[in-house]
Amino acid sequence: MKRNAQTILYIPDGETEEKAIGRTTHLAIAAHQDDIEFMAYAPIADCFGKAEQWFSGVVVTDGAGSPRSGLYADYTDEQMKAVRVIEQKKAAAVGEYSFQMLLGYPSKAVKDAKNTEIIEEIAEIIRASKPKYLYTHNLADKHDTHVATALKVIAALRTLKADERPAKVYGCEVWRDLDWVCDEEKVYLDCSQHPNLMRCLSAVFDSQIVGGKRYDLAAEGRRLANATFSASHACDTYAALNYAMDLTPLMDKNVDIAEYIMGYAERLKETIGQTIRKFL
Repeated sequence: MKRNAQTILYIPDGETEEKAIGRTTHLAIAAHQDDIEFMAYAPIADCFGKAEQWFSGVVVTDGAGSPRSGLYADYTDEQMKAVRVIEQKKAAAVGEYSFQMLLGYPSKAVKDAKNTEIIEEIAEIIRASKPKYLYTHNLADKHDTHVATALKVIAALRTLKADERPAKVYGCEVWRDLDWVCDEEKVYLDCSQHPNLMRCLSAVFDSQIVGGKRYDLAAEGRRLANATFSASHACDTYAALNYAMDLTPLMDKNVDIAEYIMGYAERLKETIGQTIRKFL
């Protein structure tokens, strides 16, 4: 499979590249090391220990610009990039991923709308792995690199033939949660399975946690809050829950991406207005 010079492919169980890529059923494509584990834990847990389902991950950027303190305070960008690769490999091993690919692009390249190399590489990965389900960032995320990554994924999907595309594409929450999406439009990603595995995967990313951001606690807290506040008039259905947007329609190049995402906000606005007017 064609890939750029800095791409790293890691296969935890030592299977051949062809088989590891080909057996993938659930694929997550994220901007940074640790994004996959925070936004796509549900499919990781769903595939864990199952011979007929395999989760795989792709990280697009090199992770050079992350904050650092403590043990990592004096690390250069190059040293930090190396640490983050090691951490992502650890997560892939713990989660028993089919494969983990790290493309190693700088964030500025991902955010460059004219950079088609990334689009072509992502398209090649999807074409080779043929996942049934694909997970990426939601397009209402407040992190520019997350949004740019999701747009690269959509652009890649639009270059593929119908039989090369996944059945479903989901945009997941990281730097902006999706509690604000109208309930009937939320995609519910059940994160209840293997809570011990969930904590292990989050804890692997020591450079980020010691670097001053308790992502592990925040990610678990969000899942717990989502589970409890997902329904106001019923007992909890989930022990832990992430939300996602259905981005499947965006594989059609005739669908305007910005209008599609803004539609979620417009429908929320209308729902809020209807509720208020109901009691005036």
